[in-house]
Parts: sequence; C-alpha cells; structure tokens
Amino acid sequence: MSELTACQRLDIIRHKGRPTAKDYIPLIFDDFFEMHGDRLFGDDGAVMGGIAYFKGIPVTVIAEVKGRDLAENQKCNFGMPHPEGYRKALRLARQAEKFHRPVICLVDTAGAFCGVEAEKRGQGEAIAKNIMEFMTLKTPVISIILGEGGSGGALALAVCDELAMLENAIYSVISPRGFASILWKDSTREREACDIMKITAEDLTRLGVCDHIIFEADGGAHNDPQLTAENISDYIEGALERKLQKGLDELLEGRYNKFRTVGEFEVACLRKVRRNEFFLMIMPNDLPTYERRRLT
Repeated sequence: MSELTACQRLDIIRHKGRPTAKDYIPLIFDDFFEMHGDRLFGDDGAVMGGIAYFKGIPVTVIAEVKGRDLAENQKCNFGMPHPEGYRKALRLARQAEKFHRPVICLVDTAGAFCGVEAEKRGQGEAIAKNIMEFMTLKTPVISIILGEGGSGGALALAVCDELAMLENAIYSVISPRGFASILWKDSTREREACDIMKITAEDLTRLGVCDHIIFEADGGAHNDPQLTAENISDYIEGALERKLQKGLDELLEGRYNKFRTVGEFEVACLRKVRRNEFFLMIMPNDLPTYERRRLT
C-alpha cells in the first residue's frame, strides 16, 4: 500500500490522464449498450448508464463521467450531475431490479451541480430519492469510487451492498476545498484540509465505510489503465459471487446494517448535573479517545 498523503492522492486523481468511467467500461464489460434520459426532463452527460455483460452475467452499469479536456468537461459538466442525471440512474436501477440484474456503480464526482437551474429542478430531492430507493433495491448493488467521491453527489450512487475504492481515491461528506472554505473561510487551504479529513481509502476502511481497496498501477491508474481495470474486474467478480448467493432478505438486511453501523458510538458516562442538564461522554467504537459533550 502506498504511503502517499491525502493531498498527494488528490493530485493523482486530478491528473489529466487519469482514466475515467468511459475508459474503464469497455475494458471491464462486454456489449455495453448506453441508455439515455430520465423520462422527466432530459439527458445528463455527467451520468452515463446502460446494460452490459460482465463475464457472461447481465448487469446494469451506472457511472459518473469526467472529461479530460475542456470540450469533454463541458459535455459532462465537469462530472457534476444535474437532477436528471440522478433520475436517469434511478430509472436504470429500477429496470435492473425488474429484470434481476446486479447494479454496478462507478462513482467519480467532486459533487452534484449546485447551480440555480439544478436547484429549480429539485437537486436535493433527486439525491434523497436515490438514497432512499437504492437502500431497498431488490438486487445486488456494488459501488466503486474511481477518483473523487464528493458529498451527496457521490452518496446518491454509493448506497450499496459493498463499497470499494481505488487505492488513491477519496470519499468525503464535502470536498476539501469546500471544507476549507467553511472552516477557515479560505479555499486556498484545500491541501491542508485534505490531510486532516480522513478521506483516503485506508482511513475509510479503518472507519468501516469502505469494504475493499482496489490497487492501482504504480504512481496512479493513469500509468497502466489496463492493469487497474483488471484489478477492478477481479473485485467485481468476487463481489458478485458473494452477493448473488444471498437470498433477498439477507441481502437487504445486510445493506441496512452496513449503514447503521457507520459512525456507531458507545455511551461511556452519563451524569446529571442539575435539572434538564447533562454531561454526556461518548466513545466512538473506532477511536481511542472520547469527546465530552454538554447537553441541555
């Protein structure tokens, strides 16, 4: 495992030659047939999806797309989906459920688009609907963070039975730039924020958020996309083998429990001070220290 810092990994995943979902799909899947539109408003270039075969198994592939140059990024809105992108993803996921196809999600976004038009068309509702629907989707869901996994824009496609991350990927509740802007009112401290946010694959595996780390080529996936694609393929093969052998009730219960255990903590001490006022010490299961909180 690489000893790179989080901000060094950020540089790698933002490398202009880093493979995108459009590079990985033909290397991993056979006979991919892309499907367009959300049947409500239009098509979103930041989310692509369709049906394909994975080693003979019919699957539905849903991917967030980034571009490598200005023209490509303009077509896919720099990988930031609009509401219609998430609604397209949900339409394809429901279709997969109907025909008993596993869903493979490839996540790579700094976050959902936060422009006025996206908000007018219900960006928050679209993300929330995906989170709710994917939680009870009656077919296996495997999600893989390819590069950036930012905020609700990533979580909308990361409610799954297993979550894997590429070795240099990051996954966070907010982008490092957004974190720095809110905490220090200084977006230029992005790299400093990145190193304290605990957002690398190793951090999130330790915290129980990530289930599996997929190794990249030395120096980053851009140095050998074929090798990285083979590693992703090996992981998907194993994940599908694990999930397809489970009954539906067991699958859904496991998915529910996966998210219920994230952020678990224990009550270490509860002492009444005076009427309607308490001091509560909590001990997170995955951390050696506790935080003392005052509740009124």
